[in-house]
Amino acid sequence: MVNNSTTVNVLLDRSANQPNQIAYTFLADGEHESGSCTYQELDFQARAIAVQLLTKVNPGDRALLVYPYTAGIEFIAAFLGCLYAGVIAVTDYPRQHIKSLSQYQDRIIDCQAAIALTTQGFVNQVKEKLITNPGIALKLKALPWIATDKVDVDLAKKWQQPDINGDTLAYLQYTSGSTGKPKGVMVTHDNIIHNSEVIYQSFGHHKCSKVLMWLPMFHDMGLIGGVMQPLYGGLPAVLMSPIALAQKPFLWLEAISKYKITTSGGPNFAYDLLCQKVTDEQRASLDLSSWEVAFSGAEPVRAETLAKFAELYQPCGFKKEAFYPCYGMAEATLFITGIDPQEYPTIAYLEPKALTEDRVVVVAKDTPNAKSVVSCGHTWLGDEVIIVDPATKIELHQDRVGEIWTRGKNIGKGYWQREEQTASTFRETLASKPDQTYLRTGDLGFIKDGELYITGRIKDMMILWGRNHYPQHIEETVESCHRALRPNHGAAFSVDVGGEEQLVVAHEINRTDLRKLNAEEVIGAIRLAVGEQNLANVFAVALLKTGSIPKTSSGKIQRRTCQSMFLDGSLNTVAQWQQSEIPDTDITDLAGQFFSD
Repeated sequence: MVNNSTTVNVLLDRSANQPNQIAYTFLADGEHESGSCTYQELDFQARAIAVQLLTKVNPGDRALLVYPYTAGIEFIAAFLGCLYAGVIAVTDYPRQHIKSLSQYQDRIIDCQAAIALTTQGFVNQVKEKLITNPGIALKLKALPWIATDKVDVDLAKKWQQPDINGDTLAYLQYTSGSTGKPKGVMVTHDNIIHNSEVIYQSFGHHKCSKVLMWLPMFHDMGLIGGVMQPLYGGLPAVLMSPIALAQKPFLWLEAISKYKITTSGGPNFAYDLLCQKVTDEQRASLDLSSWEVAFSGAEPVRAETLAKFAELYQPCGFKKEAFYPCYGMAEATLFITGIDPQEYPTIAYLEPKALTEDRVVVVAKDTPNAKSVVSCGHTWLGDEVIIVDPATKIELHQDRVGEIWTRGKNIGKGYWQREEQTASTFRETLASKPDQTYLRTGDLGFIKDGELYITGRIKDMMILWGRNHYPQHIEETVESCHRALRPNHGAAFSVDVGGEEQLVVAHEINRTDLRKLNAEEVIGAIRLAVGEQNLANVFAVALLKTGSIPKTSSGKIQRRTCQSMFLDGSLNTVAQWQQSEIPDTDITDLAGQFFSD
C-alpha cells in the first residue's frame, strides 16, 4: 500500500518499491522522445533540487517556476523538489517577449517569491533581455535564479525529509484570469491526495492504465491530471508540449496510437481541432482502440463536438463511450464532478426561452432551436455540489438554474493574501445551513437526476431586453452561421450604451478567407442568425485577424479582455460594424418575438 500522507511520501514510496519503472516520457516536439525518468531518478533529482533550494530560501517561502514548454521532465523535478524542501511552488508560463516579460513582476510581487527556478537556457534568455532592456522588471532582476537542470545530483545525499503534513501548503495555482485578475489558490498536500484519489476512481483507472497529457504543466489540468495523477496511481505517463499540438494536432492522436494510451483529453476546442485538421490519410493510420477515457473539461462540452468526433474516429477504433465530460476549477484543486466511466454522456435538450428565465424545461431533441447541454456527472468520495440562488442564498430545486456551490476535501484553503475574496468565495454559507461553508464557483448550472449541467458564468451573463443570455450560446450561433468564421474563436459580450446593455460579437476569420473576405455578408449573417436563434439584437460586430482573440493559457476565450479591447479600440480587426442607433422598429420586433413565443 502506497504511503499517501503527503505527495512527498507518494514519490518516496514509488522510488523504494518501483525504482526502475519509467514514470514520465516527454515528447518535446510531439513525436520523438526527448527525455524520460524512472521513479528513483525523479526522487534523486527532487532531493538534490531541495537541498540546493534550502541554501538560499527557507521552508514556507515561495519559489516561482518558469519552464519553457520543451522542458517537461525538468519542470516535474523542480516542482517536486520544492515539495521536498517544504517550499511553496508557484507555477507560471514561460513569457519571453519583451512586452510580457515584465509581467513576471506582478506574479513575483503577488506571491512574494523568494527565488525562481528554470532551465539554464531560459535563464540565459531572460538575463540577455534584462541587460538589453534595463527599464523592465526590477523585481525580476533582483530575484535569485536556480537552473535546476544544472543542479548536482550528488546533493541528494544531504537531503532530509521536510517537516510537512497533509495540511501543509504544497503550491499556489493561479487562476486562468478568464473573468478577472489571476489569484493564487492555496493548495495543500491533502487537497492533492484527495483529488488524485477522486480522479483515479472516477476515471476507472487500473494497473494497466497509461496517461497522455499535452496541456501545459503550469495549468491545473496539466499539473494534477498529467503529473500528479500518474504519480499517485503509479501510471506511466507520456507528456507532450502544447506547442506541438497547436502546430500539428495529429501528433496527439498519433501518440495515443503508438503508446497504447488509455487516458487522455483536453478542452472541447481540442476535439474540434482534431475534427478539422486531421486528414483522411492520417486517420487511416491510427489505432485508438486503447483509449478508454477521453476526458473533456475546462470549457463547455458541446454535444455536436462529441457526435462529430465519434463519427469521424469510430473507424479508428474509438469508442464513443470513452467520452468523459467533467467539471472542475483551480479553487477545487482540479476535479469536482465527472460521469460514470464507460457510459456515453447524458445530453439534455432545453427550451431556450425558459433558459433565459433560469428555468429548466426539457424538450425533444428535434425541437427547433432546442439547446443541448451535456452532463458533467456527479461528485465522488463525499464531495458535494448544490445549486443556489446567488442573491438569496437559498438552495434551488432541480428544475432551476442557479450558481454552483461545492464543498469537500478538494477545496483549497483560499486565495493567497486575499482574505476578503477568500471569505466571499471559499466560506459562503446557506441561509439554512450556517454551520457549513461552500465554495462559490461563479458558474451557473442545474442538477437533473443527480447529474450536474453547466450553463455559463455569472460574470459573463448578459441581460438583453430583460432576458438572460449566455455568451457561449450566442457564440455557438455565430460560428456556424458563415463558413468564413473560425470555430471556437469568438466572444459575445455586452457594453453599456446609454444605460442599456448592448450585445457585441467579436470573432476571428479563417486565415484562408482573409484575402477575399466579404465583410458585409459575414456581418449580415451574424446579425440575422443571432436575431433568429437567440432573439437578441446585435449592436456591434468586430471581425478579427486569425489568431488575435485574447485567450488564457489553457485556451479559454477572455471575454472581459475582449470587452475592454473593444472599448479602447485595440482589437486586431479586419472589419467592424456598429449601429449608430437602435431603430425603434428593431426594438418593437424584438420585443414582440420575446413575449409572443
